[in-house]
Amino acid sequence: MNKTFKTILICLVLFTLSCANTRSSKAQFTGIDEKLVTREYDCALKQIESAKGKFYQKKEKALYYIDVGMLQHYNGNYEQSNNLLSSAEKTFDELYTKSIGRGAASMLLNDNVLEYSGEDYENVYLNVFKALNYVELDKFDDAFVEIRKINEKLSLLEQKHRKMAKQYNKSKDKKKNFEVGKNKFHNSALGRYLSMLLYRAEGKMDDARIDRDNINEAWQLQAHIYNFAKPDFTNYLNITDKAKLNVIAFSGRAPDKKANTLYIHTEKDLLLIATTKEGTKGKQNLESFNPIPWKDMKKGYHFKFQIPYMKTRKSNIGRIEVLVDGNSASDLQQIENIEKVALETFKIKEPLIYLKTITRTVMKGLFAAKRKQEMEKKINNKLLGFAARLATDAIVDATENADLRISRFFPAKSSITEIEVNPGIHNIKIKYYSKNGSILFIDDLGDKNVTKSGLNLYESFYLN
Repeated sequence: MNKTFKTILICLVLFTLSCANTRSSKAQFTGIDEKLVTREYDCALKQIESAKGKFYQKKEKALYYIDVGMLQHYNGNYEQSNNLLSSAEKTFDELYTKSIGRGAASMLLNDNVLEYSGEDYENVYLNVFKALNYVELDKFDDAFVEIRKINEKLSLLEQKHRKMAKQYNKSKDKKKNFEVGKNKFHNSALGRYLSMLLYRAEGKMDDARIDRDNINEAWQLQAHIYNFAKPDFTNYLNITDKAKLNVIAFSGRAPDKKANTLYIHTEKDLLLIATTKEGTKGKQNLESFNPIPWKDMKKGYHFKFQIPYMKTRKSNIGRIEVLVDGNSASDLQQIENIEKVALETFKIKEPLIYLKTITRTVMKGLFAAKRKQEMEKKINNKLLGFAARLATDAIVDATENADLRISRFFPAKSSITEIEVNPGIHNIKIKYYSKNGSILFIDDLGDKNVTKSGLNLYESFYLN
């Protein structure tokens, strides 16, 4: 009997030591949001870089590249930023190829133990920031390459996840067919806007007009994404004696991931998936049941599992204003809701995550139930039998944690404006106001030489 008890304890100790591999860590981000608000990017970079190897393990290398790459962009280190964002992009491509190859085999693995292969919106918007890096480095041809990648990736999103679903459907363990959500985001107004400015700067007005038409189409065909007033582009392609000064501001912070805990109750050939909601005194109450036919299932099993969901983060910003030479020149108008895109593109693969997690949970739960029955036959002691069952249940529950890994440093929204000024030196400031009208931050861009020809694009950001 002592031997059995020792075995239980050893299993629990080994489980505790290995449990970290099935959990997403966010300890590396403690206090970092405050550094973003105060624009202490050097400090933020040191904090993230010190987490490499501990919180950013080998399986999180793509996440490390993208986090540091974004911070380097904000810190004005454009070459370093592009090197890191390119490494993230390359890793995402390699991991996708790898995931297709291991397909059915990976279906029974918790996503936390797999290499982080990125969210779709991360893989799209890293090209936006690479393009902006190239603009700062005066490499317009390279910037165009990045902008073209945005549209290419958006056109392939649904197809990419369909290939993954096809691989999962080859598994002998699947009980239902894997299907993906529909992609409802095909055209990025922000990407088209950058392209329009670059074409205009090069004098390619026909190409610039095509991009302006595509921006208008984004509002017409994607009203669920662009559910805010469209900026006025009427005069963007008009040639005058004035110089065109363009400002693009990034604000807020992109969504975080949270875990949703669900419960499986089994009937004959049926799973009942129970959702929960917050009750009195913080208790979770069962809210509804979603039935899923499940061949050969027996009645009376109860399992718990977690799935990730994206949650937007609050922003204090209500209005953004541009001052030129100390005078109010224009309010910025929103052109892209990045957090909305993040939520919408996550819906494409959400059905895969849901069914994959249920399949894995059921298989683990049935195996654990069988092991408990075997232990009960061997252990003729109620206390030890209870401990053995508890240990088995704890291992199953604790290894079913949602994968909450996600990049931390993308903004939530992008806003723009264009102001016509006399060519020459102008002082530019960007004022960020709260929703009640108080000034949150003034971004002093300094004196800029605004020319009649070429591109006068100035970037500002306030991640609050």
